[in-house]
Amino acid sequence: MSSLTELRAHARNIFFAALDTSDPCAAVKKNLQLRTGHLQVAGRNYDLSRIHNLIVVGCGKAAARMALAIQELLGARVSDGLVIVKYGCGIPLEKIAVVEAGHPIPDAAGLDGARRIVEMVQTAGERDLVIFLVSGGGSALFPYPADDLSLADKQQTTEVLLKSGATIQEVNAVRKHLSRLKGGQFAQLVAPAQLITLILSDVVGDSLEAIASGPTVADSSTYGDCLQILRRYDIERSIPPAAMDYLARGARGEVAETPKPSDTIFEMVRNVIVGSNRLAVDAARRRAEELGYSTMILSDSIEGESRIVARSHSALVKEIARTSKPIPRPACVISGGETTVTVRGDGLGGRNQEFSLAAAIEIDGLENIVVLSAGTDGIDGPTDAAGGLVDGATVSRGRTQGLEPIEYLARNDSYHFLQSVGDLFITGPTLTNVMDLQIALIA
Repeated sequence: MSSLTELRAHARNIFFAALDTSDPCAAVKKNLQLRTGHLQVAGRNYDLSRIHNLIVVGCGKAAARMALAIQELLGARVSDGLVIVKYGCGIPLEKIAVVEAGHPIPDAAGLDGARRIVEMVQTAGERDLVIFLVSGGGSALFPYPADDLSLADKQQTTEVLLKSGATIQEVNAVRKHLSRLKGGQFAQLVAPAQLITLILSDVVGDSLEAIASGPTVADSSTYGDCLQILRRYDIERSIPPAAMDYLARGARGEVAETPKPSDTIFEMVRNVIVGSNRLAVDAARRRAEELGYSTMILSDSIEGESRIVARSHSALVKEIARTSKPIPRPACVISGGETTVTVRGDGLGGRNQEFSLAAAIEIDGLENIVVLSAGTDGIDGPTDAAGGLVDGATVSRGRTQGLEPIEYLARNDSYHFLQSVGDLFITGPTLTNVMDLQIALIA
């Protein structure tokens, strides 16, 4: 059907079609309607004539684009606002301030932004409405350590968890219990004001509890769960003593638990998912079919160790290439979700680059196959790449330069291998985030 050059171009085209569907501004506008002074949100009606102050706050990589939608929709009705985004993800807004801060490790700028948001909302009353905008990265970008803990304690704990291979749900369970805002505690702070939380999901299964560590959602996890997570990954001795002591005191009942589902504060909260990985996956499928491919969606809930998931994907791709089953060629296999990487080496990369390099090893020597794995936020790990775009000649291109792919994979150095062979996938910050996409094309 296609040359390798055309296959690579198609993979890019399919990815960007999915990205268009994930635009935060459009996603928010699809879920809000303004009619004759009434704001309608997911079946609930808010009479703006009865609202004294309308405050817009938020956190996450896409929060500025989400805030732009509120600005365009509600304009002069906005009383005050502030959103916290990752460095490089800010855009100019009018009544809503934009603070850029550190991600995935929280920093002082994020803490300062969180404190300013707390000052804005803690005096809100029954006639006020707070619109809270949440997207991927919101957990790190909304740091406010619990009493007796420092920002450094949270930074070190987050860093250890991210390198341990823990799932994002497990990471966030611990984050919630070391925070004054996460795990429903922000909703507690906003009460008695009405609260609308608009969410661009970056979590497998769209669990409200897990997205940005659920600042406005009842929390089902406990301090005891957190201790079990640290034991499971054998990282108790790597966690700062102050954080370990705080979690242990919580498990003994000496520290108040996060708000649970029975708490009445959640009666005033409306949590609405406005965008997700599933919508992006469906858009990718539609574009692939327009380009003439048979399509197969594996899942929008892919999890697991990145290199292992890449091997299972590659096995399916090779079967289609060999037998045209379970779908005929030309074929497009699509998946979404968020894998993890257990860091054992000292290299540079991210989960999508590691997926791409592992897939390249598996499809080595096969013609007319390409695999793209990338983050919809345009950022993969601590690098300038969104992921990788590889084919059956990626490995041989590296070996002609004296590079052994298995060695690079072993030391978690996918970035430098892919960079050397020209197979990094670079988009720059996209100002959205609905997890990752994997796209495999077989001609």
